[in-house]
Amino acid sequence: MTDQPGPERHDAPRLTTRQAAELLGVKPETVYAYVSRGQLSSVRAAGGRGSTFDAEEVRALARRSGRRDPSPAGGDLAFRTGITLIEDDRCYFRGVDATELARRYGYEEVAEWLWTGELRPGARFAAPAGTLAAGRRAVEALPAHSGSTDLLRVAVTAAAATDPLRFDLSPEAVLNSARGLIPTLVGALPVLGGPAAERGPLAAELWSRLTPEPADAPSLAVLDAALALLIDHDLAASTLAARVAASARAHPYAVVSAGLGVLEGPLHGAASGLAHRLLREAVDRGSAVPVVADHLRTGRRVPGLGHRIYRGEDPRATVLFELLAEVPQAAGALAAAREVVATTARHAPLHANIDLALAVLSVSRGMAADAGETVFAVSRTAGWVAHALEEYGERPLRIRPSGQYTGPRPPQPLPRDGSGPDQGPGSAN
Repeated sequence: MTDQPGPERHDAPRLTTRQAAELLGVKPETVYAYVSRGQLSSVRAAGGRGSTFDAEEVRALARRSGRRDPSPAGGDLAFRTGITLIEDDRCYFRGVDATELARRYGYEEVAEWLWTGELRPGARFAAPAGTLAAGRRAVEALPAHSGSTDLLRVAVTAAAATDPLRFDLSPEAVLNSARGLIPTLVGALPVLGGPAAERGPLAAELWSRLTPEPADAPSLAVLDAALALLIDHDLAASTLAARVAASARAHPYAVVSAGLGVLEGPLHGAASGLAHRLLREAVDRGSAVPVVADHLRTGRRVPGLGHRIYRGEDPRATVLFELLAEVPQAAGALAAAREVVATTARHAPLHANIDLALAVLSVSRGMAADAGETVFAVSRTAGWVAHALEEYGERPLRIRPSGQYTGPRPPQPLPRDGSGPDQGPGSAN
């Protein structure tokens, strides 16, 4: 999964990393991620300067991924947004470094900043009693094996049904709904440990839904920072789905439901569960080396590493690792995470992402594998609402891409139903 040293072949054209990236329509660092996952092979260029790629292999990958035109004219959708900027390996919320916001302010305060551009020190969200009761009843009706995203989806639906004003898309009404929905999502989840915290920061209430272990200040600081950092990340897949829903003027609860549906994919919110299992195994075996080796041997990518946007370590992960260093219970899992990074670096230039940092928290504090997904979903709800507010101010139904038809050219003969001889165009069958 890494560059194979050896002489250059002269019987087939070779592409540089940049040329391969342009053909695939991705960034150069994504090309290296493809190599680490076994989707591309590479050879060191003469003199050890960079990597080269077989042109036909790159074109085949481009066809499999559906990339037909890597030029800007045929590129991805782009929307005006004043919410999040990702630039030079940094993430900014309304122009302010997201990592600095997370270090200084709690989740609710950062959410208010994202929604309004105004900081509300000490902001706290509260769930309406009737809405919370409906959410809990809906969650309790699900089978015991239901995943956290299942619980959150039905809680959103129940909350929507209790809000007769949900179709009011004015900014004030949308924000009032959001300030009640987010704590409803948390409050509807079953309590795993002692009494749940009430009337405090959302992170404190969420803690008892993630683990039966008692909370302590350093661990709560990590959870609160994770919630603040995950609020938004530009037009990620779930956020795009949320904006499409808002473009059709779906109410905010439906917008959040759209986001949750996409978030459940293994390449999005559920990715943290894969990192949790990897790290759990590394801690149990006393070393990350054999665990990483098993992944590479079977052709699986190492979860928790690499990001299509950041060239170095995910800055959100950097903040969480710093805070996790203050959690005594996290020492073993944190060391295992560092070993995962160091071991994999021998094969591919990949760095830790926020999924690996979430895994350190979940593994070290007795949380289930889907705890990171729960944190992700609760946090990102605020981001989906922020994007919905922006989209409500745009022309309705503007997000309508055109398909590139690849089927048989018309006119084609009318298909037969297979039940008997052709009865002609006047048949009732």
